[in-house]
Amino acid sequence: MNEQHTDEEHINEVNSASVEEQEVSAEETAPQNEEASTEDSRIAELTKLADENQQRYLRAQADFDNFRRRTMKEKEDLAQYASMKLISQLLPVVDNFGRAVEAAKSGGDVESFSKGVDMIFRQFEQVLEAEGLKAMDVVGEPFNPDFHQAIMQVESDEHEEGIVVEEVQKGYVLKDKVLRPAMVKVSG
Repeated sequence: MNEQHTDEEHINEVNSASVEEQEVSAEETAPQNEEASTEDSRIAELTKLADENQQRYLRAQADFDNFRRRTMKEKEDLAQYASMKLISQLLPVVDNFGRAVEAAKSGGDVESFSKGVDMIFRQFEQVLEAEGLKAMDVVGEPFNPDFHQAIMQVESDEHEEGIVVEEVQKGYVLKDKVLRPAMVKVSG
Protein backbone atom coordinates (compact mmCIF):
# COMPACT_ATOMS: atom_id res chain seq x y z
CA MET A 1 0.00 0.00 0.00
CA ASN A 2 2.83 2.22 0.61
CA GLU A 3 3.87 1.74 -2.91
CA GLN A 4 0.43 2.56 -4.12
CA HIS A 5 0.30 5.62 -2.02
CA THR A 6 3.71 6.54 -3.22
CA ASP A 7 2.63 6.12 -6.81
CA GLU A 8 -0.37 8.31 -6.21
CA GLU A 9 1.76 10.90 -4.50
CA HIS A 10 4.15 10.71 -7.35
CA ILE A 11 1.33 11.18 -9.87
CA ASN A 12 -0.03 14.08 -7.84
CA GLU A 13 3.42 15.60 -7.65
CA VAL A 14 3.85 15.20 -11.40
CA ASN A 15 0.42 16.69 -12.04
CA SER A 16 1.06 19.53 -9.68
CA ALA A 17 4.46 20.14 -11.29
CA SER A 18 2.83 20.07 -14.68
CA VAL A 19 0.22 22.60 -13.56
CA GLU A 20 2.94 24.80 -12.13
CA GLU A 21 4.91 24.55 -15.38
CA GLN A 22 1.81 25.50 -17.34
CA GLU A 23 1.24 28.49 -15.05
CA VAL A 24 4.88 29.53 -15.37
CA SER A 25 4.72 28.98 -19.12
CA ALA A 26 1.52 31.05 -19.32
CA GLU A 27 3.17 33.80 -17.25
CA GLU A 28 6.22 33.80 -19.52
CA THR A 29 4.19 33.85 -22.74
CA ALA A 30 1.90 36.61 -21.49
CA PRO A 31 4.73 39.19 -21.40
CA GLN A 32 5.98 37.89 -24.73
CA ASN A 33 2.50 38.33 -26.16
CA GLU A 34 2.31 41.80 -24.65
CA GLU A 35 5.76 42.64 -26.07
CA ALA A 36 4.78 41.26 -29.48
CA SER A 37 1.54 43.22 -29.32
CA THR A 38 3.45 46.40 -28.37
CA GLU A 39 5.97 45.80 -31.17
CA ASP A 40 3.16 45.20 -33.67
CA SER A 41 1.40 48.43 -32.67
CA ARG A 42 4.73 50.33 -32.87
CA ILE A 43 5.43 48.86 -36.31
CA ALA A 44 1.93 49.78 -37.44
CA GLU A 45 2.38 53.32 -36.09
CA LEU A 46 5.75 53.73 -37.83
CA THR A 47 4.35 52.32 -41.08
CA LYS A 48 1.48 54.81 -40.91
CA LEU A 49 3.94 57.65 -40.24
CA ALA A 50 6.12 56.55 -43.17
CA ASP A 51 3.05 56.46 -45.45
CA GLU A 52 2.02 59.96 -44.32
CA ASN A 53 5.53 61.27 -44.97
CA GLN A 54 5.55 59.62 -48.40
CA GLN A 55 2.23 61.27 -49.25
CA ARG A 56 3.49 64.64 -47.98
CA TYR A 57 6.62 64.25 -50.11
CA LEU A 58 4.59 63.39 -53.21
CA ARG A 59 2.30 66.40 -52.66
CA ALA A 60 5.30 68.71 -52.20
CA GLN A 61 6.90 67.33 -55.36
CA ALA A 62 3.67 67.87 -57.32
CA ASP A 63 3.34 71.41 -55.93
CA PHE A 64 6.90 72.17 -56.97
CA ASP A 65 6.32 70.79 -60.48
CA ASN A 66 3.18 72.91 -60.80
CA PHE A 67 5.06 75.98 -59.55
CA ARG A 68 7.87 75.38 -62.05
CA ARG A 69 5.40 75.00 -64.95
CA ARG A 70 3.47 78.10 -63.87
CA THR A 71 6.61 80.27 -63.60
CA MET A 72 7.84 79.05 -67.00
CA LYS A 73 4.46 79.99 -68.51
CA GLU A 74 4.55 83.41 -66.83
CA LYS A 75 8.09 83.95 -68.09
CA GLU A 76 7.07 83.03 -71.65
CA ASP A 77 4.07 85.37 -71.45
CA LEU A 78 6.25 88.17 -70.10
CA ALA A 79 8.78 87.73 -72.90
CA GLN A 80 6.04 87.54 -75.51
CA TYR A 81 4.22 90.66 -74.32
CA ALA A 82 7.16 92.66 -72.88
CA SER A 83 7.03 95.19 -75.70
CA MET A 84 3.29 95.75 -75.30
CA LYS A 85 3.70 98.89 -73.15
CA LEU A 86 6.25 100.45 -75.50
CA ILE A 87 4.18 99.70 -78.58
CA SER A 88 1.06 101.19 -76.99
CA GLN A 89 3.09 104.37 -76.30
CA LEU A 90 4.33 104.44 -79.90
CA LEU A 91 0.87 104.11 -81.48
CA PRO A 92 0.11 107.87 -81.23
CA VAL A 93 3.42 108.54 -82.99
CA VAL A 94 2.45 106.12 -85.75
CA ASP A 95 -0.96 107.84 -86.03
CA ASN A 96 0.73 111.23 -86.38
CA PHE A 97 3.07 109.89 -89.08
CA GLY A 98 0.02 108.58 -90.94
CA ARG A 99 -1.59 112.03 -90.77
CA ALA A 100 1.65 113.64 -92.01
CA VAL A 101 1.82 111.25 -94.98
CA GLU A 102 -1.81 112.04 -95.85
CA ALA A 103 -1.11 115.78 -95.59
CA ALA A 104 1.92 115.42 -97.91
CA LYS A 105 -0.19 113.53 -100.47
CA SER A 106 -2.82 116.26 -100.49
CA GLY A 107 -0.16 118.80 -101.46
CA GLY A 108 -0.09 120.82 -98.28
CA ASP A 109 2.38 123.53 -97.36
CA VAL A 110 5.97 122.23 -97.16
CA GLU A 111 6.83 124.38 -94.16
CA SER A 112 3.87 123.15 -92.10
CA PHE A 113 4.66 119.57 -93.18
CA SER A 114 8.26 120.03 -92.00
CA LYS A 115 7.07 121.43 -88.63
CA GLY A 116 4.65 118.51 -88.25
CA VAL A 117 7.35 115.91 -88.91
CA ASP A 118 9.64 117.70 -86.44
CA MET A 119 6.90 117.55 -83.78
CA ILE A 120 6.37 113.86 -84.45
CA PHE A 121 10.12 113.24 -84.12
CA ARG A 122 10.20 115.02 -80.74
CA GLN A 123 7.16 113.00 -79.60
CA PHE A 124 8.96 109.83 -80.66
CA GLU A 125 12.12 110.83 -78.75
CA GLN A 126 10.03 111.54 -75.62
CA VAL A 127 8.51 108.06 -75.69
CA LEU A 128 11.97 106.49 -76.04
CA GLU A 129 13.43 108.66 -73.26
CA ALA A 130 10.54 107.66 -70.99
CA GLU A 131 11.62 104.04 -71.54
CA GLY A 132 15.22 104.89 -70.53
CA LEU A 133 16.84 105.41 -73.94
CA LYS A 134 19.37 108.26 -74.13
CA ALA A 135 21.47 109.43 -77.04
CA MET A 136 25.20 109.70 -76.34
CA ASP A 137 26.86 113.10 -76.56
CA VAL A 138 30.34 112.14 -77.81
CA VAL A 139 31.99 114.99 -79.74
CA GLY A 140 34.91 116.39 -77.75
CA GLU A 141 35.03 113.41 -75.39
CA PRO A 142 38.06 111.13 -75.03
CA PHE A 143 37.69 107.94 -77.10
CA ASN A 144 36.27 105.07 -75.03
CA PRO A 145 35.93 101.68 -76.76
CA ASP A 146 33.05 100.78 -74.41
CA PHE A 147 30.94 103.64 -75.83
CA HIS A 148 32.54 104.45 -79.19
CA GLN A 149 33.37 102.59 -82.36
CA ALA A 150 36.20 104.32 -84.23
CA ILE A 151 35.79 104.10 -87.98
CA MET A 152 38.45 106.60 -88.91
CA GLN A 153 41.41 108.47 -87.48
CA VAL A 154 41.83 112.06 -88.67
CA GLU A 155 44.39 114.80 -88.11
CA SER A 156 43.07 117.68 -86.05
CA ASP A 157 44.68 120.92 -84.89
CA GLU A 158 41.79 121.67 -82.53
CA HIS A 159 41.84 118.42 -80.51
CA GLU A 160 44.49 116.35 -78.79
CA GLU A 161 45.16 112.77 -79.83
CA GLY A 162 42.42 110.28 -78.88
CA ILE A 163 39.55 112.78 -78.77
CA VAL A 164 36.29 112.20 -80.69
CA VAL A 165 36.18 114.77 -83.49
CA GLU A 166 33.00 113.82 -85.34
CA GLU A 167 29.99 111.56 -84.80
CA VAL A 168 29.05 109.57 -87.90
CA GLN A 169 26.22 107.58 -86.30
CA LYS A 170 24.56 108.29 -82.94
CA GLY A 171 25.14 105.90 -80.08
CA TYR A 172 22.49 105.05 -77.51
CA VAL A 173 22.40 103.92 -73.89
CA LEU A 174 19.38 102.07 -72.52
CA LYS A 175 19.20 102.83 -68.81
CA ASP A 176 22.82 101.99 -67.86
CA LYS A 177 23.78 99.65 -70.70
CA VAL A 178 25.19 100.54 -74.11
CA LEU A 179 22.58 99.63 -76.69
CA ARG A 180 24.58 100.78 -79.69
CA PRO A 181 28.04 102.38 -79.62
CA ALA A 182 28.51 105.64 -81.46
CA MET A 183 30.43 105.48 -84.75
CA VAL A 184 33.03 108.21 -84.53
CA LYS A 185 36.09 109.79 -86.10
CA VAL A 186 38.99 110.18 -83.67
CA SER A 187 41.86 112.66 -83.75
CA GLY A 188 45.22 111.10 -84.39
